[in-house]
Order: sequence, then C-alpha cells, then structure tokens
Amino acid sequence: MKASPHVLEFASARARFSAGKDNPRDYLERCIEAIGKRNGEVHAFVTLGLENARRAADASAQRYRDGKPLSAVDGMPVGVKDIMDTADLPTQMGSPVYKGWQPRWDAACVHALRSGGAIVVGKTTTTAFAGGATNAARNPLDLRRTPGGSSSGSGAAVSAGMVPVGLGTQTQGSTLRPAAYCGVVGVKPTHGALTTQGVHPISLTYDHLGVIGGTLEDTWCVASRISSAAGSPGGPGLNGASDTLPPARKPQKLIVQYTPAWQSEVEASSRAAFEGLLGGLREAGVTLVAAGEVSAFAALEESFFGNYMKRHGDISAFEMKWPYSQYMERHAGELEQRVHDRLARAAEMTSADYAAILGERARLQAQARDAMGGIDGIVTLTAAAPAPIATAHTGNRSYQAFATLLGLPAFTLPLMEADGMPLGAQLIGHAGRDGELCALARWAVETL
Repeated sequence: MKASPHVLEFASARARFSAGKDNPRDYLERCIEAIGKRNGEVHAFVTLGLENARRAADASAQRYRDGKPLSAVDGMPVGVKDIMDTADLPTQMGSPVYKGWQPRWDAACVHALRSGGAIVVGKTTTTAFAGGATNAARNPLDLRRTPGGSSSGSGAAVSAGMVPVGLGTQTQGSTLRPAAYCGVVGVKPTHGALTTQGVHPISLTYDHLGVIGGTLEDTWCVASRISSAAGSPGGPGLNGASDTLPPARKPQKLIVQYTPAWQSEVEASSRAAFEGLLGGLREAGVTLVAAGEVSAFAALEESFFGNYMKRHGDISAFEMKWPYSQYMERHAGELEQRVHDRLARAAEMTSADYAAILGERARLQAQARDAMGGIDGIVTLTAAAPAPIATAHTGNRSYQAFATLLGLPAFTLPLMEADGMPLGAQLIGHAGRDGELCALARWAVETL
C-alpha cells in the first residue's frame, strides 16, 4: 500500500460543520471510538484527556452553530507528542525521569492550536527525550513493525485514524520517518520556522517542530496555524502560511538525490519503487538531474556525507549539556546509554571545537544555497526501506539527515510502496521557501 487506508480528513469536515451536516463533538467521538478499538495494540497514546476534549468539542460545536469558528483548526482533534508541555496533561518525555510530571503551561505550539479551537485528545508516545532507541508504539499497518521514531505515537495515531493530525519533532529523522513508515504526510519546515518553546530540547541547532497528518491540506493548515498564532522568535515564521494549500505548481527541474546509502542500505524493492516514481515525474514533463551530474551539488554531497556526517553529532552532544547533565547527576541509572555517551563526548569538547563545527555547518548551508540555484528542489527517498520488522530500534535515519542538518524544508508524501508497505517520497526545498515547496508537494499528490 502507498498510503494508510484509515486516515481522517478534517478540511471537508470543517465545511460540514459550517453547513450543519456534522459537528465537532460527533467527529471527536468517532476519533475516540477508533482510539478505543486500536490503542491497546498500537500504543499510540500514553495519556488521554477525553473529558477536557469533549468539553472543548462542545464549545467548538456551539461556535459553528453561531457561525463564529475561531480558525481553520477549530474542532480539529490533535495528538501532542509527549515532550511538549500541556497544562492539563502530564508531560513525561518517554522517560522515568519525568514520570507523572505536570507542567503549568502549554507549549507555544499547543497554545497556538488550542487558541484556534483545536482539541487536544492526548499525549502521543515518544522515545525517551525524543532521542531514545525504542518504545511501545507499533505500526498500525503491520503490528510487527515499528512506526518509526521518535514521533512514534503521532505517526501511528494519524495512520490508524485516531486523529487527523499529530505534532512531532525532528532532530534528525523523527517526523518524516514515522510519517513515511505509517503511510501519511509529514512536514519538517525550515529550521526555526515553527517555534519549539515549551518543547523539551535535544539540540538548539537541529531541533525542528514538525507536523504529521492524514492529508497535505490538514498538515499544512496546522503548521500554518502554529506559525501565525505562536510566531517564531528569532525567525520569519513559516513562509506561505495559509489556512488553505497554495496553488499546485509543477516543478520544472529537480535534483535526484540517491546518497551513499543507495548502494549499501536500499533494497531492490525500494529501488524499483523510487525509479518508478522518477518515471512518473519524467512522464509528467519534469526534468530530472542526478546529483552527481551537477558539479556544485556533487561537491556539496561530498562535503556533507564525507566529513560532516562524521562530526555532526558533536553539535547535539555539546548542546545537550543542559539539561541532561543535571539528569545525569540525579538519574544516571534511568538514562539510556546514548545519553551517557553524548555527554562524555561533550565533556571532551571545548567552545572552540563547538564553534568550529558550527562554522562548518554554516559553510555547508551557504554551499547548499548555491548548489540548489536554478532548481525547484530535490527528490529522494524518505527512508531507505519500509518500516522494519523490529522492536529494538525505530529505523534508518540516513535519508532524513541531509535536509534536517542543513535546516532545509522537507515533505514526505505517501506516493510509493515496497514489500506491501508504504515508502515515502521526500521533497526537499530551498531554506525559507516552505510555501513554494508545499505548492510542489500539492502538485505531486494530485498528479502522481
């Protein structure tokens, strides 16, 4: 299958609400029914707030009856990744360190959605501090498989039809990978386009807020609401933010990125699926150029996958010193080994070491701006393979690293399948031009 057959769609429901043919309370109850049927096996939600959700849905229904919805997300049930603060639900970070911890305030993204009438149904499963190895969540399309991580529960909840949209984060692959594995849509905007205030950090340099949805329109609408209502301190916000999708635009020229993982990690079925996608693009009149055929882009890839990929972890290690060093002082035995390892690496680094690799990243970002001149974007796999049959890890990150570590916007779209499971197609765009990339994504969904 290319896409999950269970996904919900909210944009048309909003129209039905306005016409009096449906209402937010009934829509929520259908979500709750789906949660009741499947959460016991999928483990998408770790905490539910159904009493408050029902009250919020009733208030939303009244606003629609009065013809005064607050925003395009009014009445939309959402799942919130359990590293995002919620004033009415525990935020436990997927870790025993925070078991039962109750914030007093909502994270900025959560407040932005609630202030527009969105309904927080519950907190979705995450790996420990969004950087751990695994968790209890399962892929609703095949319970033997991981839904991906670390936004595991949000991907699974959307794929299972429990909610139309879930919030995620991405420090390397944690929004796009679960969306791809679960056959749904994911967006990781330009770094800093959506605020991460009130979201537990891993790395200031790499952390992104992301959105996972059953449809491109609902996904974009939620990202846009967060940008417009919460702002983006230190940045311009989400380019092209709007309640509706931008007009579809066919890309004229795309770079095809295979990455070094193509030979070592991508199996024959996934290669065939990707080549089939490329054939569809060519038939539609899109000019495709392999990354190696563009000298500036080939040089960028050599620098990125050669040097930078070996050292990029030093940035997140250095930036994890707060608050993880304090956790280590009091809860060392409850932290995964990878936290110990990263803090040990941070202890070996000086401020000059950190500044040097930040400088390397800045040079690569400038190199990317030049290398992507004259093209609409990049097309590549979202992950090297469909969701693995595994409970000990959440899957391969190699194909999500390029856009994330350089801060470029990216969508994953459920346009391919391999071995009977979804295989996401990734579109990567120019930094700060998210709306343009969304227009290309819309064209791809409608055409392919």
